[in-house]
Amino acid sequence: MSKTPITVAYGDGIGPEIMAAVLRILQAGGAQIAPEVIEIGESVYLRGHSSGIEDTAWDSLRRTKVFLKSPITTPQGGGYKSLNVTVRKTLGLYANVRPVQSYEPFVTTKHKSIDLTIVRENEEDLYAGIEHQQTEEVVQCLKLISKPGTERIVRYALEFARRNGRRKVTCITKDNIMKLTDGLFHRMFNEIGEEYPELVKEHMIVDIGAARLAEMPERFDVILAPNLYGDILSDIAAEVAGSVGLAGSANVGDEVAMFEAVHGSAPDIAGKGLANPSGLLQGAILMLVHIGQPEVAAKIKNAWLRTLEDGIHTGDIYDERVSERKVGTAEFADAVIARLGQEPQRLRPAKFGQPSQEPMVPLMVRNQNPAKKELVGIDVFFNWRGTKPEELAALLKPLGTDRLELKLITNRGVKVWPGGFPETFRTDHWRGRFMAVEGQTPDHHAIVALLGKVAQAGMDFIKTEHLYNFDGKPGYSLGQGQ
Repeated sequence: MSKTPITVAYGDGIGPEIMAAVLRILQAGGAQIAPEVIEIGESVYLRGHSSGIEDTAWDSLRRTKVFLKSPITTPQGGGYKSLNVTVRKTLGLYANVRPVQSYEPFVTTKHKSIDLTIVRENEEDLYAGIEHQQTEEVVQCLKLISKPGTERIVRYALEFARRNGRRKVTCITKDNIMKLTDGLFHRMFNEIGEEYPELVKEHMIVDIGAARLAEMPERFDVILAPNLYGDILSDIAAEVAGSVGLAGSANVGDEVAMFEAVHGSAPDIAGKGLANPSGLLQGAILMLVHIGQPEVAAKIKNAWLRTLEDGIHTGDIYDERVSERKVGTAEFADAVIARLGQEPQRLRPAKFGQPSQEPMVPLMVRNQNPAKKELVGIDVFFNWRGTKPEELAALLKPLGTDRLELKLITNRGVKVWPGGFPETFRTDHWRGRFMAVEGQTPDHHAIVALLGKVAQAGMDFIKTEHLYNFDGKPGYSLGQGQ
């Protein structure tokens, strides 16, 4: 078998130690890989690259299309972008796949039969990283959920369940509050789910979903979630199963895939030889399946399971009730290597099939019958130091035009005029909603005319959002209390 080129990054903190251990295990297990080492992370950030990665590293990633990555450290302070987010978005790694299993009684947990996979959207949501300080008192972060991005991850999760013999997919959102963004995610799940009648499909609000995952993880099979919720739920599931240090993940796109541990760089124990390489090893096992070496993946996974059974544990999972020997990073790798070719006696042996040559998600065609889009108003956000909504309304009402008139003022999304309550807490961040005058249809010229009057009046407007109806339905939320 010819060797598959992969890009390897040793990372920061405990990264170099666990990567060295994992590569030794892969080599001993017969993995046919040809690593290309790149430098990423803290040293690159400090050389002036705000994303933590240089052009030569991108060249390697685009050439090999497979990335095995250790954790990195992002320096403290402003201006540094998350490398994980940068790689995921730049290379289109839209699906984050995190299998979670319990290994009881060899890894202590209250739950004996956890076997679930979290499929998390990986590019959108609040992790788009679009933030602004708009006033002295208020900052914002934009939550972006797109229809094509949602369709892609929903199809991936449902297809993953079908191909892997799973029976149920649970979609988790907060669409009782975020009715447009999370509402779109939930709606797409319902619509596309009809194409998978053999699967049980359910939806949960994230707060009760997280509670049930922590208390009853056995009831879940495949969990589908937007970016932020999926990140949080993944760590909950891994910790409930025994340790975040045992969890690996795959970040999958149409062309490139990245494999890593779920945990961070743990600088407090770096260089001490104490770190558990298991999380990164689980990511590497997912990588081997991805590149078409499932037999090697199973051989290594089974040796790892046997090592756990034999009670050879690193300090993070050591428990004198079940552990036989506490070991460090290198010793743990040696123990796994010594058990290559063996299978676990009590835990279920691993077995992986060849990956399908069919794409998980078919090429999507843009809708040829777009919705009718109608401009009906504009939200104008102001930095205003006053405290009385009636005074702001007196300033804004005269700025209306023959096509747009002031209908609403909110503060932090809560209606304060007309008919607001004096108990409502307020900051210096206000929104004036100007809607179409009855019988009038505003256009962009009307918007410009309105903003021109706002500017001439000396009002400090800091942001605008056009308000549209799509096929006659409002594409915007009402103010709280409206």
